[in-house]
Amino acid sequence: MKITCIGAGYVGGPTMAVIASNCPEIEVTVADINPLRIAEWNDDTLENLPVFEPGLAEVVAETRGRNLFFTTDVRRAIEQADIIFLSVNTPTKTYGVGKHMAADLKFVELCARQIAEYATSDKIVVEKSTLPVRTAQSIKTILCNNASGVNFQVLSNPEFLAEGTAIQDLMHPDRVLIGGDQTPEGLAAIEVLTSVYAHWVPRERILQTNVWSSELSKLTANAFLAQRISSINAISALCEQTGANVEEISKAIGHDSRIGPKFLKASVGFGGSCFQKDILNLVYLCRQFNLPEVADYWEQVIRMNDYQKHRFSKLIIDSLFNTVSGKKIAFLGWAFKKDTNDTRESAAIYVANELLVDKAEVHVYDPKVKKEQIYADLDYLQKHHRGAMGEADVLTSEEIRQLVIVHESPYEAMGQAHAIAVLTEWDAFKELDWKRVYEGMLKPAFVFDGRNLLCAKEMNAMGFEYKAIGRG
Repeated sequence: MKITCIGAGYVGGPTMAVIASNCPEIEVTVADINPLRIAEWNDDTLENLPVFEPGLAEVVAETRGRNLFFTTDVRRAIEQADIIFLSVNTPTKTYGVGKHMAADLKFVELCARQIAEYATSDKIVVEKSTLPVRTAQSIKTILCNNASGVNFQVLSNPEFLAEGTAIQDLMHPDRVLIGGDQTPEGLAAIEVLTSVYAHWVPRERILQTNVWSSELSKLTANAFLAQRISSINAISALCEQTGANVEEISKAIGHDSRIGPKFLKASVGFGGSCFQKDILNLVYLCRQFNLPEVADYWEQVIRMNDYQKHRFSKLIIDSLFNTVSGKKIAFLGWAFKKDTNDTRESAAIYVANELLVDKAEVHVYDPKVKKEQIYADLDYLQKHHRGAMGEADVLTSEEIRQLVIVHESPYEAMGQAHAIAVLTEWDAFKELDWKRVYEGMLKPAFVFDGRNLLCAKEMNAMGFEYKAIGRG
């Protein structure tokens, strides 16, 4: 058997590496039109992989060149494959119908047309990207109307990976979901893909559904998880006004077996490529199917998340005597969560933007995010959110590069700072020499903990003006 994955990003690369590791008799090829990305996956040192995930380099080292290959020759990869995974980007549209809500499926459609053009034998096509419900029908329509004499079965196999733990999630998944047509041919295709995962996943954890249920399950799962985060963040605002401690509340309600402890940590807000994009997609679908009340319900999860980021920015400005103009604010972290170099929808981007509008100097340290990515994130925000910000709040690329300084050392970033904002919960930040940090800061020395990472008692004892989300 030969498997091809189109798309060498955060999902495609790790997923195919784990399949290759557990299925040594299967040849796995990851194809992408981006030559730089493929060169990084083929880097001999394994130090420049485009995706940072704990354990990923070891799996790639074990399998690359044995039965895992990375290539820019998409045509050949399609021709040789028995199973083709689609793992391309599906960002939220920034133009036209469904702007800022619907998923942009142009890359998925392009892949479907390439498969139809290059396929010379029957294929199983697997949706791995997160897609709106009934996308499989669109893919099938393109395939069946453009290929002659080739049969296709389209399956939905959504990923349920948490960045930072993706390899463990792939090696020991809670479940693998495979949806397909409930026809003899569709059921046979489901069994073929099931046999791949069954190399290492117990059969009882492989769930088989119809294709529409599988597509909608991914959106629903992310919506439910994000809802929990927004719920506890809403309570964190009340805690700050009443003297309650959100961590104690999270612990108390997390002991209720009906609720459980996961995703109840108050923070500056969720980020990443999935939660916001998938909820907005769900909202758009509900409105398309004339379900405005359902759409409004889920949209409030996003509004709460935006409110939390704004509330954190305002806390910094208010505490620094209502202005941060000309003041040095150190950011610890830029990635949306620890153990990843992914910055998509990171809270740090939005908090930084609000401070930059007030002419703060933002000094950033993140152990895995490159300087070019930080500038690109801020440039993208300016380009695609001008209407929401107003012309007076738009910053040029030159202004951003003057006001944002990226450091190689956390101590350099924090030296002579008026305040520190913890935006990513990297474990290394807890191990910093905080006495040294305090001595090098301007007084009063403010620390704004957006991730509830540090110990309030210890920080206050050292002299910091320490403020964390959800603590009165």
